Amino acid sequence: MYIRDFRIFWIGQVISFSGTWMQSIAQGWLVYSLTKSAFYLGVIAAASSVPVLIFTLIGGVCADRFAKRSILMITQGLSIVPALLLAILTDLRIITVWEIALIAFFLGTVNAFDIPARQSILAVMVQKGNLMNAIALNSAAFNGARIIGPVIAGIIIASIGVSACFYVNALSFFAVIIALALIKKGEDTKGLGHEILHMWRWQTLRNEGAVLLRDLSEGLLFVKTGQYVFRIMLIVTTFSLFGIPYVTLLPIFAQDILKVGPKGLGFLAGSSGIGALTAALGIAFRGDIEKKGLFMVIASIVFSAALVAFSLSRHYPSSMAMQFIAGWGMVSFLAIGNSVIQISTPDALRGRVMSVYTLLFLGMAPLGNSIMGFVAEMVGTDWAVFMGGSICLLTSILLSGHLRLLGR
Repeated sequence: MYIRDFRIFWIGQVISFSGTWMQSIAQGWLVYSLTKSAFYLGVIAAASSVPVLIFTLIGGVCADRFAKRSILMITQGLSIVPALLLAILTDLRIITVWEIALIAFFLGTVNAFDIPARQSILAVMVQKGNLMNAIALNSAAFNGARIIGPVIAGIIIASIGVSACFYVNALSFFAVIIALALIKKGEDTKGLGHEILHMWRWQTLRNEGAVLLRDLSEGLLFVKTGQYVFRIMLIVTTFSLFGIPYVTLLPIFAQDILKVGPKGLGFLAGSSGIGALTAALGIAFRGDIEKKGLFMVIASIVFSAALVAFSLSRHYPSSMAMQFIAGWGMVSFLAIGNSVIQISTPDALRGRVMSVYTLLFLGMAPLGNSIMGFVAEMVGTDWAVFMGGSICLLTSILLSGHLRLLGR
């Protein structure tokens, strides 16, 4: 795919995503070092996701109303603030778990507006026929960073300290800001300043409550009435509640169950990233998958089964292998599901529909992280992940009959 704007944006995202994954690993290690509690790991993860639950549908309306590039310039600039706050407070040794929670909540609020714009801007940069390739390559950027970021984070934490990861993440956001400044304006013909003024006027001077509710309901109605879209969203919700929250518990697996320390944590998370990157690149190079429904069924079952096997493993290389397989299955399902949803959605509704996707994928995470953290405290981290993976596996099997018809 030789599209100048997408190529520049993609390179910027690889750098930024790597910093984000570094911060994610460092933040989890910091929280567990302060509290030694699975519950607090769930609380911090929930704090970053609650704003997505609250604001992401409004973020989708903004993505459809205003220039997506302008929204991303604002959100990327704001994302620098929490990274610097974490770094400075950690260096001063005055950081507490509740301050981490407040910072995570602020970043989550920014992400509620960033993610719908980031997801839907791909359709602006590329033609619809290239959209699945763009989504797969975007996923490759995110998951390639899952390899780079955690491994570097583990090394930095062990050799320099946690705060260095936060400083590096703050710098990484400039890569996307520069990329957005270099790409052609496209839809953003009036410039960033005009967009900020437009957004301010819209929020403060106009009484558009009824219009906002209408816009939101249009997106929700499309999701509800789209047969395959609805079922894909249902599996995404299940994964968000019971599957993906296992990531927040990885520090416990590394420290207490597998006993491999911060470097081991980095390589453990990196193994999942390698699997995810393999899936994303495989989809991108294939160009198209005829039996998309059957592929999603297989991928969802593979992810769920690997999660169950990971929870039972006490052998570090085997755990890394299960992480690789889980990463492959999760991204294979999400990349194809995301492309099916976007291709099925009219241009005028794409921002709102992707905000629903974001709501279910990330917005349900507060509840999922809270459930997994609570269950881990009650019955143990390994059993919590085992039960979550089993629920995902059952849901994938129950919905397989509907999804495998897609693409015939």
